[in-house]
Amino acid sequence: MVRVRGFATQSMMVLAVLAAVYGLLLFMKVVGISDVNFDRQQIANGVAVGAIYGSVALALVLIFRSTDVVNFAQGEMAMFSTFIAWSLITQLGMTFWVGFLVTVLLASLLGAGVQRVVIKPVESAPLLTIVIVTLGLFQVLNSGANFIWQSQPKAFPTPFGKGSFNIFGASIGKPSVGTLVVMLGVMLLVYAFFNYTKLGLASRAAAQNPLASRLCGVPVSWMLTIGWALAAAVGAAAGMLVANTLSLDPQMMVGVLLYAFAAAVLGGLDNPVGAIVGGFVVGIIQNVVIGSDLLKGIPDAMAFLVIIVVLVIRPTGLLGRRAVRQV
Repeated sequence: MVRVRGFATQSMMVLAVLAAVYGLLLFMKVVGISDVNFDRQQIANGVAVGAIYGSVALALVLIFRSTDVVNFAQGEMAMFSTFIAWSLITQLGMTFWVGFLVTVLLASLLGAGVQRVVIKPVESAPLLTIVIVTLGLFQVLNSGANFIWQSQPKAFPTPFGKGSFNIFGASIGKPSVGTLVVMLGVMLLVYAFFNYTKLGLASRAAAQNPLASRLCGVPVSWMLTIGWALAAAVGAAAGMLVANTLSLDPQMMVGVLLYAFAAAVLGGLDNPVGAIVGGFVVGIIQNVVIGSDLLKGIPDAMAFLVIIVVLVIRPTGLLGRRAVRQV
């Protein structure tokens, strides 16, 4: 009964947010800022971009659930993995999808290695210490990419071709449609892993109650490693698709990470579904702001406004759980 009630509450929250977004579009139409075609086009663009924000937010949530730490190096890990993919595809001659799969595997190994070598020695340290470590990792990966591949933007190959589709009166580019399909597939695989595999269920148990999990024989330390590996793999997939639509350079994930963090906070830092929903909502709102003559020039500030408003109204996020402690 509690589970059903919680699902109903979360569903109402999601519907309320979507209604608010639609209300914003309707208000802009009434005051003459936009028209119907604009609304459809901006929503379509926002959904495509929101899939990327949601996937990076999902990676942030996967690590936060297991360690209670926000990995500020998540974007740079994705960027570094994307450069590896670029080398595999353009210099070693791999096809895009073979390079994609190999990069996801290498990224998971990178994430596992970071957890075992960098994070594990300081996991008992104060929270600020771990945050500083992730910030240091951010700088190391960014500087390493600049040193190895240089800072000049590079064209990343696309498997989706050129052109666009006309969907409900909105023109959506083939790369955007391909990005949306791939990231939805990645999200479904992550959902299936955590809900229908023994390893995924063990990872969830280790994140929710490490002490009880240890008593049941679950290797909690290795479950945390798996969480980092999975987050790095999801982030790498998002990074390759970001480079697929933009250009590849060491700074490409900085802005994406900002919006992904806003999406994770909006949905709830402990809720993977909330991260995905938050990604789509932030993507739609961002595109509405960019396309508005009245609000033009403040799309970057929008991410900070989302974070501030959510933290003031509901600190746990739309789908986050309130922690109740007995003292």
